[in-house]
This record gives sequence, structure tokens and C-alpha cells, in this order.
Amino acid sequence: MKGLLLTLLGLFSSLQLNAQIVRIDPPNWWVGMQNNELQLLIHGDRISSFQVRIEGTDVRLKGVHKADSPNYLFVDLEIGATAPSVFKLYFESDTARFSTSYELKSRSFLASVYSGFNRSDAIYLITPDRFVNATPENDSFDTLREIEVDRSHDYKRHGGDINGIIRALDYIDSLGFTAIWPGPMLINDMNEQSYHGYAITDHYQVDPRFGTLDEYKLLASEMRDRDMKLIMDQINNHCGSMHWWMNDLPFSNWINGQSAFLGNKSITYANHRRTALQDLYASKRDYDEMTNGWFVETMPDLNHRNAFLARYIIQNSIWWIETLGLSGIRQDTQPYNDPDFMSTWAATILKEYPNFSIVGEEWSYNPLRIAYWQQGATNRDGYNSNMNSVFDFPLQGALSASLTESEGWDSGLIKWYEALSNDFIYPDPMSLVLMADNHDMDRLFTQVNEDTQLHAIALALLAVSPRIPQVYYGTEILMQNTAKPHDHGLIRTDFPGGWQEDAINAFTGKGLTEAQIQTQELTRRLFTYRRNSEVLISGNTLHFAPKDATYVLSRFKEDQSVSLFINKGVNESQLVLSDYQELGLIPGLEVRDVINGRTLELSETLSIPSRSFLLLEHKRHEH
Repeated sequence: MKGLLLTLLGLFSSLQLNAQIVRIDPPNWWVGMQNNELQLLIHGDRISSFQVRIEGTDVRLKGVHKADSPNYLFVDLEIGATAPSVFKLYFESDTARFSTSYELKSRSFLASVYSGFNRSDAIYLITPDRFVNATPENDSFDTLREIEVDRSHDYKRHGGDINGIIRALDYIDSLGFTAIWPGPMLINDMNEQSYHGYAITDHYQVDPRFGTLDEYKLLASEMRDRDMKLIMDQINNHCGSMHWWMNDLPFSNWINGQSAFLGNKSITYANHRRTALQDLYASKRDYDEMTNGWFVETMPDLNHRNAFLARYIIQNSIWWIETLGLSGIRQDTQPYNDPDFMSTWAATILKEYPNFSIVGEEWSYNPLRIAYWQQGATNRDGYNSNMNSVFDFPLQGALSASLTESEGWDSGLIKWYEALSNDFIYPDPMSLVLMADNHDMDRLFTQVNEDTQLHAIALALLAVSPRIPQVYYGTEILMQNTAKPHDHGLIRTDFPGGWQEDAINAFTGKGLTEAQIQTQELTRRLFTYRRNSEVLISGNTLHFAPKDATYVLSRFKEDQSVSLFINKGVNESQLVLSDYQELGLIPGLEVRDVINGRTLELSETLSIPSRSFLLLEHKRHEH
């Protein structure tokens, strides 16, 4: 009887402690990876007091590391298994023992799935909460901090979700876009403004207000069926202040400024002086404030110099790539991260997925700053980001200025011309991502003062330029934020037709103005044409300095050309073809108007109506 009682007590102790393992991250892994090493973060009450062992499996225990908190262990594994399996981790102390299972899955996708986005793609950017609400029942959860849903409030949740993106795939595909970049969809269990997604509180959980992991996987699958690519928005620099680990940080240096945070003292915030990272004369104070300061009060800055935190973030990125079959990552606030860590992070991903694509956000209008962060840059300090793409903010700024400024020696279209001429500084300019607007800046229609003609020219430049174009949802229907310039909540306006009660529906055209319908159709014609044009995807580039409010940009490959003629002036322009003989255009040559599909026979001059563009497909005649 006494023996039975001791056995029952031991079993009770085992079950109790097993239940106290709160989490193991990553929650699973795979066999057949290039790198066969894995580090598990194990979080549970007093877990560091236990010894860990593994028996009877092809997984080898390489090491166990205690953290500063007694509630963590970091376990290093070497995966020798080649077949999927479930193995056990055994935990033992002087008073108790228990085990827990861990799964190694088979890989779901062929290497071709991870082909990455490239210059053949056009990207459609979505703020998920503001796009389509296909599942109203997941709009709010009493278990989360921010409960209220209020579409009339620009900074509260509105209800858009993953199923809404799935529902809109045919629409996005019909516009000619081949890749989708949704804003972050991991859980943001914050007190307010949780809709935007950039304050993650669990790196392995989809926000239930967006949907489930299975629905996220379904989105990726549905996109693959359409030969579309999914780009995940990831944030290495910071987490949300309500992240699950903030109440019990593993190490004393898990986040930057940790002692101040725990002591309720003043926190150092980022000075946002990104130039300090390359400045030969920068003070250490400026450099440290840039890389170690908190982005804002609700976003603690992660310390990538902590090797365990660094590995956690790297493995998390790989877990999502492998789980969803991603084609790319958009990395938020690139220069705010520790540069050496970011180089290692990207290199590790590319070693596992050699054709994968990563685009970094460096919001600078200085092309030297942008070029620094692209893979292969010849940097004075020898730094290599290992990231193949960066957002082209310099060209974006020039696009807006060139269309809205009056024409002059150093204003107007010359801004675009000179910005594009800086391509010699980039290791691979055609792999840069160019946008007219995004979720953090005024919408294009607002930038061009709600001028539909200038808006159309901007779309043409996006489609024809030697870049990977990115269009923000709603740009195709002239969405604007003119009433509140720079207001992020209004910039992220609901897409009309995304909610059942909407009177206007951009998916069907119901209630759209004639100008909106025309812009939507122009977007469709430009980007469906680009999708099938080898000249625009991989051709060479030739352009002419602006003259009399006109600008000519041509792409060519072998004897094929696509030439864009822009007239920003208030009068019709007559271009003399002999002035543009390098384009291979001669009188009598037949050309096709890409937008309306008509065939034209050229004369000595080419007429460009005022405040418009002409996009011609033609043979290159050799002079």
C-alpha cells in the first residue's frame, strides 16, 4: 500500500510539473534541413532545476543552457533523423521526473517554392485589418486586451482578416500583381492600436482576429495555385511591450535598456539618426542610441547581441518560411537592428533557401544609404547585409516631386531623371522595390493633389521602371487621405466592398466614380502587360533628359522595345523622332499602343496629349 501511494504521489508530481512547461519554441521542426542543429527555448516553472536527456532517437543532445531566470532552459539539439518522428525530452530532478514530446515533421514543399520574389513580380501591399472582413465572428475576443471594433475610428480594429485576403485573390491576380505583402498578422495583444501588427506579443501565434494558422497556410496554398508569391512582414528590431516574455525575461540583457525598464526608470529611445551607422565621424552615443534605443514606448528594443535571443529570432524566421512556404520577407525598420546580427540572420536564411528574397526598409532619400544595405555593396567598412533588395525611397521621393513641382532647371521631371541616374551606386538596381506610396506615407492620390492625370503618369512610371513595383491596396481606385495628411489611421482606410454593409464595392465596381473605374482599369492594363513582358521584366534601360515638360523612358531587349513618353505640360507636345533615334523609331514603323491596343504608323513627329503618357511597344530599327 505504501509503495502504491509513493507511486501515485510521484505520478502526480510528474503530471503537475509537466503541466508547468508553458511552452517550447519552436513548437516543431523538420528533418532534411540544410542546418541540422536546433535550439529549443523551454519555459516553465523552475525548469532550470531539471536535468535533460534524450534516449533512443537519432536526435543528439548537444548542450543545455540555464538562463538568468530559473524558468528557462535553452536546449541544443543535433538532428540526425531523416524521417519524421516524435521523440521525447526527459526532465529529471532529485524529487521528480517527467517527459514531453517534440515533433520533427517532413518538409512540405519543394525547393522551387522558395524561389523568392524578383524583377518579374509586382507586389500588392495590404493592411489586413482594413482590407476585407470575410469572417466577422473573429473580429473580437474577450480574452484579448483590445476588445472594441469600431470602423468609424481610424485607430481601432475594423475586422479585416486572412480569409478576406483569400477572397480577394482573384481580384488582385486580375490586376496583374504576382506577389502580396500583407502587414504583420502575428498576435498583437496590446491595449490599443493592435490593428497595425508591428508590436508582436507572441512570435509563433497568428492573431486570432486575423484568423488561424491553418487559414494562413490556406492563403499561402491558394496563392501558390495562382502562381502568386507570399511575402511575410517580419520585425526583428522590437516586440510589443505586452509580449509574453516581458513579465519574466530570460536574461538580464534580453532587451536593450532592460535595467531601466525593470526599475521603472527613464528608457532611452532611438534617436532615429540612421546616418550614424555609416558616418565616419559619428559619436558612440549617437550610434548606440540608434541601434539600442526603443522605437517607441510600447515597442521594447530586442538585444541581438544576446546569442540566445539572436538564435530565437533566426529560427522563428525559418519556421515561418518552412511552415507557410514563403517566397520572401519584408524586414521592418532595417537599420534599427544590430547590423552584424542582421547580416548573420539574412545569411543563415539564404544558406537554407539560396533563392529566397528579403527586402529591407531603410527610409532614406539618400541613395548612398540605400545602396549600403543591398547585398554585394562595396562598403568601406566591408559590411554585407546579405539582403538582395531594399525599398527605393529615393526614387519614390523623386516620383512625387517630379510630378507636382513646376518644371525648371532643377525641379519637376528632372528630379526623377537624376534619381534614376543614380543607379550606378547600387549593386543590383533592378532588384530594388519601388513604390508610389505605402502604409506609412500619404497615398499617391493625395501626394499628387488629387490630380487623376498625374496619378496615371505615376502608375505608368511604376510599371515601366527598372524596378520591382509595389502598389498599396486602394491606389488603383484613387484612395486618398487628403483631409488628414500624414495621418496613419486614415492612410489605412477600409477598402470599399470589403465589408458586407459597404455601399461602394471596388471588387464589383458598384458605386465607384468614373475616374476610379478608369484608374482601376489602367492599373489592370499596365500590370497585366508588365507580367507578360520580358522587356519590362529584364530589359535594358534608356532615358532622355526632360525637355519642355516631356520625358522619355525606354526598356529594350534585343530588337524589342517598350517606350514611355510623358508630357506633363498643359499643351500637346510634338516630339521629333529624329531627336530620339536611339529608340529605334523611324517614320513608317508600326507600333502598338499598349493601353488601348491600337496599332499606329509613325510619322516624322509623335504627338503626346497634354498631361498624359503614351506607352508604345515596338521593334528597334537599327540606323
